[in-house]
Amino acid sequence: MHGHQLRQLAEKEHVDEWTDISVGSLYGALKRLHSEGLIDEVRTEREGAYPERQVWTISESGRIALGKLRYDGLTQVVTRADPFDLAVSRLDLTKLDEVPGLVQNRLSQLRLQVAQDRLKLDSIARYLTPLELTVMSHKTARLEADITWHESLLSRLPELLAEERTRKAAP
Repeated sequence: MHGHQLRQLAEKEHVDEWTDISVGSLYGALKRLHSEGLIDEVRTEREGAYPERQVWTISESGRIALGKLRYDGLTQVVTRADPFDLAVSRLDLTKLDEVPGLVQNRLSQLRLQVAQDRLKLDSIARYLTPLELTVMSHKTARLEADITWHESLLSRLPELLAEERTRKAAP
C-alpha cells in the first residue's frame, strides 16, 4: 500500500481510538519504518494528476519486529502512572477543603468520558468485528473501574483528610 491507502484504512478502522497511533503522523512513521529497515519500497506509482506515491511492503525484519510487538502486547500488562495519585498523596494543607470538590469534578469528568465512549462505540459498532468491538470496550471498562475507585475515595475522603490534617499538624 501507499501512505494514502494506509491512512484511509487507519481512519476506516478508527485506529486512533484504540491505539497510540495518530493518523496524522502516519507519513513520518513510514519514513522511520523505512529508515529502520522494517518496510521496503516496492515501487512508485502515479494515478492521474496526483503526486507520485511510494508503495510499501513489510520487510522480513519488519515481520520479526511485528511478531515481537504482538507477543509483547499479548503478554505484558501496562499500567501508566496517573499524576492524580501523586497530587492526592501530597496535598497542600492550606487547600484541603478544596479536595472533595476537585475529586467530585474529576469523577464527573470520568463519567462523561464513559458516556462519550459508549456513544462513540455505539456509532461505530456496525463497522467493527466482534473482536474489535470487545477490544474497544476495554477502555470503557477501565474507566468504569476508575470511577468505582474514585467513588470509594470520595466516600472515605472526610476521614482521610481529617487524618491528613492531624498528621501534618504534628511536629
